[in-house]
Amino acid sequence: MPLLLHFLPSLLFFLYLSIAVKASALTTAIAPNERVCFYADVDKAGEKIGFYYAVQSGGSFDIDFDIKDPNQKVILDGERERQGDYVLTANTVGEYSFCFENDMSTLTDKLVDFDIMVESEPRREAPAKPGQISEHTSALEESVFRLNGMLMNIKRMQKHHHTQENRGFSVVKSTQNRLFWYAIFESLGVITMAVLQVYILQTFFTKTGRRYKV
Repeated sequence: MPLLLHFLPSLLFFLYLSIAVKASALTTAIAPNERVCFYADVDKAGEKIGFYYAVQSGGSFDIDFDIKDPNQKVILDGERERQGDYVLTANTVGEYSFCFENDMSTLTDKLVDFDIMVESEPRREAPAKPGQISEHTSALEESVFRLNGMLMNIKRMQKHHHTQENRGFSVVKSTQNRLFWYAIFESLGVITMAVLQVYILQTFFTKTGRRYKV
């Protein structure tokens, strides 16, 4: 029981880290010439906003995007981007908009995978002396911070591999469809040429056509 009480504050701190991040992991399809926007609320100035996106399929895997603050001021944008991973500081309290626009495409839908994270980072007090641990920061809490950073790196790597897998699958599927239709048109061409050759031979050797009679 004393051991449990000793680790209880650290466990509560770890839970606080888990719930301090408000995140939205979504996948959306954007039609040609369509603009789609998503919104996230920031409760106080100075919060960190994490924004990740990657085009999974469609066309050249590119998309236009922009991020606006509550005053409708563009704080970040890009054209024909394939993916991005950004961390912004929210200086204004309110609703931030994250918009994707598939304006460059007239026929192809774009499938976009993205995360919007609003994080209130806990601040650790500096130790009074070098090598001294602050009363609010134990060795276990230090380990929690390191594990949190490692988990975020693993999550980014998983997103990267997931994106590469989806793009590879999209390319393979597109190539397969092209080969299928190429085989169909090639077969139709062979059949047409065969029918045409038979028709020409029949016309050449027919008795009614004196002009071609041999």
